[in-house]
Amino acid sequence: MEANIMRSLMGCTSFTPSVLIQKGAIIPRRCIRHLCLRTAVSAHGSSSDAAMVIDKQKVAVDILHEIRTEVSRMKESIGMVPGLAVLHVGDTKLSTPYWAACGFVGIRSFEVHLAEDTTEEKTLECVSSFNDDPCVHGILVELPLPTHMDEHKILNAVSIEKDIKGFHPLNIGLLAMRGREPFFLPQTPKACIELLHRNNIEIKGKRAVVIGRSNTFGMPAALLLQREDATVTIIHSKTKNPQDITRQADIIISAVGKPNMVRGSWIKPGAVIVDVGISFVRDRNAPGGFRWVGDICYEEACEVASAFITDVGGDGLLESDMLLSNTLTSAKRIHNFL
Repeated sequence: MEANIMRSLMGCTSFTPSVLIQKGAIIPRRCIRHLCLRTAVSAHGSSSDAAMVIDKQKVAVDILHEIRTEVSRMKESIGMVPGLAVLHVGDTKLSTPYWAACGFVGIRSFEVHLAEDTTEEKTLECVSSFNDDPCVHGILVELPLPTHMDEHKILNAVSIEKDIKGFHPLNIGLLAMRGREPFFLPQTPKACIELLHRNNIEIKGKRAVVIGRSNTFGMPAALLLQREDATVTIIHSKTKNPQDITRQADIIISAVGKPNMVRGSWIKPGAVIVDVGISFVRDRNAPGGFRWVGDICYEEACEVASAFITDVGGDGLLESDMLLSNTLTSAKRIHNFL
């Protein structure tokens, strides 16, 4: 049933685990789209055969139902529902069909498609109209934008109160400050923390390593972990002997897009691994000649880690959930609904 819900919401059957296997993912079936929790880990890093497997898709469906319940409660109480505006400019073949998920949870969707040659001024006017529209509580500008546009200028034009991706400079500044609350948490880092929380993985007091320092994931992820009272280290391209740092980590989160960069020898026995990296490598034995791999060498990591979350952002399911959740949060804030 959950797989059917996901297919109907996202409008694409290619997100199912069976198809991913056909794409040649090298990780064991039990690891695909799952969080694998091992019940015991020896001093040598080998783990018992007993494992609890939690489906990432189930978590995504659970969150959707929670959002749906809250949207319904809001509508019944004050007669308002959240509204999400999505702006597409140019080619939209790879765009996520948010309207389906919005329809399922009861959020109104406003999608605007502009031509590839649309001027920057016209695009800014569209963003401004969404900013001023009281029915719109969240704004999403789909990337990439055409090359003749200033991406930062357009993204920064989105009202901070409706920037549901959470990348507005002021929002990131609030995220970095102690005692201050950002308007929104960036979607993919938020999804990672949500998965850890929902599977009772302790963050407070743990040593956490984030591999990558991008504005869209690495830095926000490090800031979120710090807010959870983890002791955080960031590894980047200039870090010397990164394996010595990762071997001290209780939690490793990677999002650099370098296939199989982190080997099993980099991981402390019993560590928690979150792999957000996505790469496609040539493999003539795989359908299409390519197979999907992450930053972590999965087969080796599964022999050492106590918990493993893979492909957090690969299918967009949890990321879409986080955007809908942020849209609901915005509507509640604007209408002072608790």
